[in-house]
Amino acid sequence: MKIAFLVGAFPSISETFILNQITHIIDEQHTIDIYASRPQNLTTVHPDVETYQLLDCTQYYPPMPTNYLLRSLKALLLVLKGCLTDPVLIFRSLNVWRYGKQALSFRLLYAVIPFLKQRPTYDVVHCHFGHLGILGSQLRDIGAVQGKLCTTFHAWDITEYLTEAGVDAYRQLFSKGERFLPISHYWQNRLIELGCPAHKITVHHMGIDCDQFLWIARQIQGDEPVQITTVARLVEKKGVEYGIRAIAQLKNCASPVKYSIVGDGPLRDSIEQLITELDVGSMVELVGWKSQDEVIEILNQTHLLLAPSVTGQKGDQEGIPVALMEAMAMGLPVVSTHYSGIPELVEHDVSGFLLPERDPDAIAEKLIYLIEHSERWVKMGQSGRAYVQSHFNINQLTQQLIRIYN
Repeated sequence: MKIAFLVGAFPSISETFILNQITHIIDEQHTIDIYASRPQNLTTVHPDVETYQLLDCTQYYPPMPTNYLLRSLKALLLVLKGCLTDPVLIFRSLNVWRYGKQALSFRLLYAVIPFLKQRPTYDVVHCHFGHLGILGSQLRDIGAVQGKLCTTFHAWDITEYLTEAGVDAYRQLFSKGERFLPISHYWQNRLIELGCPAHKITVHHMGIDCDQFLWIARQIQGDEPVQITTVARLVEKKGVEYGIRAIAQLKNCASPVKYSIVGDGPLRDSIEQLITELDVGSMVELVGWKSQDEVIEILNQTHLLLAPSVTGQKGDQEGIPVALMEAMAMGLPVVSTHYSGIPELVEHDVSGFLLPERDPDAIAEKLIYLIEHSERWVKMGQSGRAYVQSHFNINQLTQQLIRIYN
């Protein structure tokens, strides 16, 4: 099959789940093209981007200025140049009466540029995130691209995005798209509430390659500290603040505790300030961004994985965090939040514990319990590994996705 992927910034170090899906489809001998926004940083990329030569099959939309005047001036140049190649597509992309804000904001114009030299036909046009499903539907409608339209919904696109775009934002997409793939049953129900026909929906998890993650029996060696780790971007929905507040309650724990936060992001300064305010600098370490191999090495030395996810002030939620899948595949007991699709991955009191949002007291209580009952770690780790292998194995999920495409 020939498959087009419409994605956001690519490659993105925070969206390895999309990269994994693409590379495993290539492994099945299918041909792919990627249409994306150019990332701000191309110096730090996943090794698979080079291994699979993905930049060679990626076409980028022209960067779109945030300032509307500059965007309009650049749009004028794009129109003048584009009319020399395919004036029909150019003027269709500017049809405000049909495409509304997408045309008025010039988003559709900027998106059509990679399709001007040829109007490609694919077996499937797979859009990641709902707003790109809208874009894919409109690109197909104006004749820029052909193929069955498949849209994966993650979480942001049916939470925070809709607070700005409105609950009817996907009405046309639901009507015209062939298949919709929420990453959890939780989000399937939300799509149905929004008006998506149930017969067009197939729950399709994002997954990991379990073979890349070695299972290790977690045990305390001698008088070493209990190592707790969070792997997350430093953004609100990751709930790192509540992890730190919980760790602060473990100062007088019978066993010494170390807490490592692997990741970076816009909240780094405020998190550093919180560490100082709570006087937990000796317990908490901000490790910063690390490559996947480095993360695996850190998790090899970890006893417990903490993922205290929360709903952001604008409604944004997690999907099912890949960091949780990877940790469970490596045999780590996990402590996370009972919300979104996480309960579809973590079995409470079996592979870990699921707690209310924004509750550092509850987090601290369960961490203390796990520290005092380390004899449960191995069995919890076995349960987690088995569940990830059965339900979130990228090899099985790739076969399922190909069946969906067909």
